[in-house]
Amino acid sequence: MIKKDGESAKRTTIILEKEEREFIDSLIREGKEPGIKPLISKMLDVYRSMMVYDWRFPGEYYCGISRIAFVNVELINILIQNVALEKHREIGRNMGEALRVSIETTLGIKAADRGKWPDVFKRLRVQGLGDIYLRDKYVLIKTPFINEAQIWAGFLESLLGIELDVKTVSPPLVFELKEKQLGLEISE
Repeated sequence: MIKKDGESAKRTTIILEKEEREFIDSLIREGKEPGIKPLISKMLDVYRSMMVYDWRFPGEYYCGISRIAFVNVELINILIQNVALEKHREIGRNMGEALRVSIETTLGIKAADRGKWPDVFKRLRVQGLGDIYLRDKYVLIKTPFINEAQIWAGFLESLLGIELDVKTVSPPLVFELKEKQLGLEISE
């Protein structure tokens, strides 16, 4: 196999434990993965995308300055249910500010720079928060980890340095950018 730059690919042999190989074979057999090479490539892509380089031991992962936790959405929903509705946007703003600092220090990009929003949205997707898209003057969130629109509004406002109007309160969530965002006029 020849790479695009003319350099040939290197062959690598990996010796797996019996249980590891059986697990991989079951993923392939059940159609969850097309083969061992695509599976390993996907795992490396996830590892690279998450930027989790400090794997101290299972359960303690760091991405730059932030500790990453794999948590059930049900646990988050229990916390949210115990917060007054009028506090949701404020909590979202606090969350957005914390993630903005993390993204800016870890990725070295300004989250408020509209040109960098695709990178920010990719990061949020990699972290499992949802699939976020910018369509004209609308921000669309498919499969949000948190279903509360006011939390998301505050979160995105603080993270991206914008103001939003909530257009839907259940997924997919839709928000409209208010006029004069980031120095741009948004016309009807």
